[in-house]
Amino acid sequence: MKSMSLRRYAVLSIAASVVGLTVKFGAWYATSSVGLFADAAESVVNLSAGIIALVALTIAHTPPDSRHSYGHGKAEYFSSGIEGLLVLGAAMGIAVAALQRFLNPAELDNLGLGLVATLFAAGINWGTARVMLRAAREYDSIVLEADARHLMTDVWTSAGLVAALAVLLVAPDLAFVDPLLAALMALNIARTGWDLLSRSVGGLMDNALPPEELALIAHSVARRAPAGAEIHALRTRKSGNRRFVDFHLLLPGMTTVKEAHDICCDVEQEIGASLPPVSVSIHVEPLEEQASGNGAAEPERHCPEEGRAPSGGGQG
Repeated sequence: MKSMSLRRYAVLSIAASVVGLTVKFGAWYATSSVGLFADAAESVVNLSAGIIALVALTIAHTPPDSRHSYGHGKAEYFSSGIEGLLVLGAAMGIAVAALQRFLNPAELDNLGLGLVATLFAAGINWGTARVMLRAAREYDSIVLEADARHLMTDVWTSAGLVAALAVLLVAPDLAFVDPLLAALMALNIARTGWDLLSRSVGGLMDNALPPEELALIAHSVARRAPAGAEIHALRTRKSGNRRFVDFHLLLPGMTTVKEAHDICCDVEQEIGASLPPVSVSIHVEPLEEQASGNGAAEPERHCPEEGRAPSGGGQG
């Protein structure tokens, strides 16, 4: 059901992009404005991004299987990375078009029509982007966020284009405003593409969770673990909207297996309530061994990290 809900937003993005693309290319054909061409080219990117997002969301929410026991959530990072590359490519194309228009100025026609068409397309994209950003926050989906930010970038560039067309309506001699605006749009679009690409690479490289989420994990352990318990070797990552957390929980050596199991279950539930959805794996160690490693005679003993299968959550 969740996958169907997310794909519904991707379809909405595709529909908005098709309408915007049709309107903007028609306006560009009527006016010969390189600024309108830049805006129309960005709509092509938005359409491509929407299609990629639909495919990625379908894959990302496929249930885990024997070959992908952690699920398919990283498909979202591939999607947002491709979208970032598409955005950078569009920015380069717009910059080239702007340079050519600087070198070869041309008179613009039907600016009033271009103004109306741009406002119409911007309104559609603004409404769609707002809906998708709310959904991205609700479902914690980088794919929906990337797609929504594409549309919102389109809205802001369209707003700048409207301002430029309005200036040209009043002062047609200021023809340089058209390619100048296209160049500025290219820079803004490139910044958005670079941000998406950087975040996607971070997700694929298993970047740790942000500091505020690490603080929530520590707070959850402190709330449910007994006094004096400690954690170390905390490792975190994120795949799609699911977080993965594992750490060593140091408990008094006299704690029974049953007690340790119950403590781990309580800690897992607390973390799960703070950061859903999350998978937690806890490895229990005697607190005394950690203390002895800080100066006592008995050497510290830990299971070797390399080759050791992760302990299941709540196992002692």
